[in-house]
Formats: sequence, C-alpha cells, structure tokens
Amino acid sequence: MEYVYIVVLGLHVMAGVFWAGTTFTIARDPEIKAERFFGPQMGSATLALITGALLWYFFHQGVFGNMELVLGIGILAALAAAGVLGALVGPARRQLAGADEATTAALRGTMAKGERVAARLLALTVLCMAIARMF
Repeated sequence: MEYVYIVVLGLHVMAGVFWAGTTFTIARDPEIKAERFFGPQMGSATLALITGALLWYFFHQGVFGNMELVLGIGILAALAAAGVLGALVGPARRQLAGADEATTAALRGTMAKGERVAARLLALTVLCMAIARMF
C-alpha cells in the first residue's frame, strides 16, 4: 500500500508544481501567450485536486485539527485559483479567435489579470502545504 501513497504523492507534487509554475511565470510575463497553457494548466489543476483529495482520504480522514484547518485554507485557495483561471482565462481564450487588435489586447489583459490573481492564490496554497505540519 505504501507504493500507492508514493505514486499519489508524486503525481500531486508534479501536477501542483506545473500548475503553480506556469501560473507564476505567465503572471510575471503577460507576453507569454496564456491561451497556449490554459488546457495543460487546467489539466494539472484537476490532477492536483484529485490526488490531493486522495491524500486527504489516506492521511486525514476522520480527523480535523489545526493541521487540517491550515490545509483546508490551502484547498480553498487552490479551488479559487482554478475558478479564477476558468472564469477569466477560459472565456477570453475562446474569444481570441478572429478578434481585432484592440480586442486582442483587452482579452490578453483579462487573461493576465486572471493569471496574477490565481498566482497569488496558489502562493497561499503552497504556503499552507508547507506550514501545515507546524500546527
């Protein structure tokens, strides 16, 4: 059974690192075309959330102490980050096809804003995971 834990934890970390890393990078440099990364970002977000739920089931089921409270805050931040990406970047990405230059600039601004908000939320998520054991 330990192998299952190792695989799930590895998938969780790798998916989370990709999701947070691309979000931080795109938030920092809006010239990177966010629409190219939206699908992989949302895929890694889904994988990170599913594997995170499995890890919660394996290690925190039936217990709710201070550690779980901190992890819960991180979970809410991650869900909010996925929601922000889905609400701001997703629709703007779809509207880019055939848009004129002014509209394209506005849509890219919307996507950059979504990436910046999501990056802050993911930073909170990472912080919560890092400090949860201290509580």
